[in-house]
Amino acid sequence: MRVPLSWLREYVDLPATETGRDVQAKLISAGLEVETVEQLGDGLKGPLVVGQVLTIEELEGFKKPIRFCTVDVGTANGTGEPQEIVCGARNFAVGDKVVVVLPGAVLPGDFAIAARKTYGKTSHGMICSSDELGMGSDGSHGIIVLPPETEVGKDAVELLELVDEVLDIAVTANRGDCLSLRGVARETAIAYGLPLRDPALIDVPGPNAFGYPVQVADPIGCDRFTARTVTGLSPEARSPIWLQRRLQKVGMRPISLAVDVTNYVMMELGQPLHAYDRNLVQGTIGVRRAAEGEKIVTLDGVERQLHAEDLVITDDRGPIGLAGVMGGADTEIADHEDLENATSDVVIEAAHFDAVAIARTARRHKLSSEASRRFERGVDPQAAAAAAQRTVDLLVLLAGGTADAGVTEVIAPSAPHTITLAANHPDRVAGVEYGRETVVRRLQEVGCDVYGNPAAWSASSGGGGRATGGQDALLVTVPSWRPDLLEQNDLAEEVIRLEGYENLPSTLPRPRSGRGLTHRQRLHRRVGRALAGAGYVEAPNYPFVSEQVFDQLGLAADDPARRVVRLTNPLNDEEPALRTSLLPGLLGALRRNDGRGAHDLALFETGLVFLPREEQGVAGHPPVDRRPSDAELAALDAVLPGQPRHVAVVLAGAREQAGWWGAGRPADWADAVEAARTVAREAGTELTVRSGQYGPWHPGRCAELVVVADGTERVVGHAGELHPRVVKALGLPARTCAMELDLDTLEQAGDGTPQAPRISAFPMATQDVALVVDKPVPAAEVEAALREGAGELLEAIRLFDVYVNDEQLGDGKKSLAYALRFRASDRTLTVDEASAARDAAVALAGERTGAVLRG
Repeated sequence: MRVPLSWLREYVDLPATETGRDVQAKLISAGLEVETVEQLGDGLKGPLVVGQVLTIEELEGFKKPIRFCTVDVGTANGTGEPQEIVCGARNFAVGDKVVVVLPGAVLPGDFAIAARKTYGKTSHGMICSSDELGMGSDGSHGIIVLPPETEVGKDAVELLELVDEVLDIAVTANRGDCLSLRGVARETAIAYGLPLRDPALIDVPGPNAFGYPVQVADPIGCDRFTARTVTGLSPEARSPIWLQRRLQKVGMRPISLAVDVTNYVMMELGQPLHAYDRNLVQGTIGVRRAAEGEKIVTLDGVERQLHAEDLVITDDRGPIGLAGVMGGADTEIADHEDLENATSDVVIEAAHFDAVAIARTARRHKLSSEASRRFERGVDPQAAAAAAQRTVDLLVLLAGGTADAGVTEVIAPSAPHTITLAANHPDRVAGVEYGRETVVRRLQEVGCDVYGNPAAWSASSGGGGRATGGQDALLVTVPSWRPDLLEQNDLAEEVIRLEGYENLPSTLPRPRSGRGLTHRQRLHRRVGRALAGAGYVEAPNYPFVSEQVFDQLGLAADDPARRVVRLTNPLNDEEPALRTSLLPGLLGALRRNDGRGAHDLALFETGLVFLPREEQGVAGHPPVDRRPSDAELAALDAVLPGQPRHVAVVLAGAREQAGWWGAGRPADWADAVEAARTVAREAGTELTVRSGQYGPWHPGRCAELVVVADGTERVVGHAGELHPRVVKALGLPARTCAMELDLDTLEQAGDGTPQAPRISAFPMATQDVALVVDKPVPAAEVEAALREGAGELLEAIRLFDVYVNDEQLGDGKKSLAYALRFRASDRTLTVDEASAARDAAVALAGERTGAVLRG
């Protein structure tokens, strides 16, 4: 919501010295999020004046039309002589009043104006458009043409209100009242302790039998409908400059007088309105739900298929508007340039619609409007009649119309919302003693009527103690413009925010002794720290995916990962399912960062994936009057999808940067495997890495990651380089690598007991072996045999070389070189002991894999 400070001052007598920044600080303290204060006209320096075009000469021989004009600017140029100006715009004629900037002036953006020679003429200044003055769009896409009665030589800065401050407020969903100048002015008045001039407090005639006929068939969807008629509008009437400027400052484009007035009143009072051309409305105006198959062409020119839940405005022909969202083209008010079809008689609609119905219609048709934004967040139903009257008054004043004596009001009976509040409830919520007097005063400031029995309070309590005789309850009637105040805590929040959140004491909670992070939480933190220490950057992603991504990842048609949990009401229609893998989100993040110039990337994420159960169930409704039993909670858990926690990394570009120290190296599959080993070490387990083939990974560069849990081998993930087809389909950098692990399974397989580092006083014995095996034999099998054969003396084993040469090793052979590290805990090993352990390891490897010592 954009709020011009000059407009705000009409309702609150702010001190003349108060700036937009000062008001911003006050409103933020009161709980409104004022994001920015825009300084309109910042850097603007005159002279900027009103001129009248005297002559126009068309200049020939140029690529675009150019005009040489003389303009009367009165005495503003110091000579009284006509000002010669070159201009390329075509939307003005001789006799028009325009805005002229003279040499010596500076326009927004530090654009200095001086006499200059152009197109063979000397231009002494410039005829201005609204964009050049920073005014926003006025719909003309050209020069500003002022009303004929505007005085020549008048200061245009003052006339057009070019210097102002505009507060940009991010209004939360529960504060629909602040989507209006009236609502923001009320908050400002409270913040400054000043009186409010409420623009809705105007005389409104009562309903009678002479108003335009209206029939409401759905009183739940529309509980209030006010209709007023104005006739005899002048076709030549235009929105005055002050009205156009206010609309531009709040971010709206002037269209025509009738439409501009309804938009102005909506921004002023927060009540959306709609004006119908009375000559185009046929018969009674109705409000009902749409029938299946009905269609309507809305004001944006789009034909829309209506849904049975859509609330529509109708006449005898059928729908003429989407209630609370957008009007229909059949009854549209003609643009002010269309004099042939100019509207002379209008019917003003000011209604109150159900917030849920409007929100669903707007989302169903993907049609968010200023009106729907307000109805979704809550509109004051009591303001409808005042808004209609304000619109009628402005049309009569500005367009010379006549207000019809008929007034239509269709109202569904309703009672004001009341809440019983313990006077000390805000004290208990905030932990601050405000006192009864403060609570009552603050609630009255926001518009509540508060009833109680002050005489029952002890004089010694100072207005903030306990009530005598149990009379400590307040009966609070909520104002019609605050539908968000539903129960005691809402009222307590109002007291707390107006007294100042900054005045609340900061008190840290005191946990019970012995409580802390669970083993699972500690593991997740250790994994994150370990990956961050290895150079990875955490990149959390939304858990929503498109099912098409599984085709891009190359998953088989029967892959379990394709079974997804679909959302009934997804945030994005293109991503309606919950993820079964972390890779789609991480790869998308990698692609976006690479596209923005960051080519050397290493990202990781830990998060839940969602796996549907074999049998789908329906969750019951847990009780709200008591804590659910263990059985009831178990029943709820039984229908939820499985939610294991995974960890994944993706890499692309350089893993080690090049520089004077060396050539660097690119990230490859081995880095992805090492990331998996890093995670496994934090979980207290060891991975078995062997050749594999799965989904998105390159079949020759994919490692299958295995752990032993409960005596059984379990595949917990894969790592390696992605398949070129996957890289192409997802738009990834070449040779992108990835790894994903089931972290919950790793935790089950690991030993959670903290392990202190082993420090031995005895030296290590090193033995290297090179074994020749058949090429298909996995290195993991050879390593496992060596580890088992070496026995308890083996402390570490590492594969440090793989060599292939058919001439030296023979066809189909490869050499695997391992470094074996032996150590005893109680003595220094002899050469014979180390050699015996090595020979035993080689013997078992030869027995199981056919390995022989090289050379």
